[in-house]
Amino acid sequence: MALVAGALLTSCQSINPVAATSNPLGHKVGTAKSNVFLSILEFGGDSSIQTAAKNGGITKISHVDFKTTSILGIFGTKTCIVYGE
Repeated sequence: MALVAGALLTSCQSINPVAATSNPLGHKVGTAKSNVFLSILEFGGDSSIQTAAKNGGITKISHVDFKTTSILGIFGTKTCIVYGE
């Protein structure tokens, strides 16, 4: 029983670089988040680069990362993280 409960609570997280520019690394960070079902269907949010930059007040993007969290590959979140000035 404990093994089954442990498997149901298992999650995975990864952070992947997506893009980089020649702009200098800024001190601002913006994020945008959405929920994911079956690792492909997004709902309940907007995890776009434009939204993350807007949320952080960023006009010159330095680089972009995507953080994905998944529980058994069924439910999860996708977060766009934008760095810049």
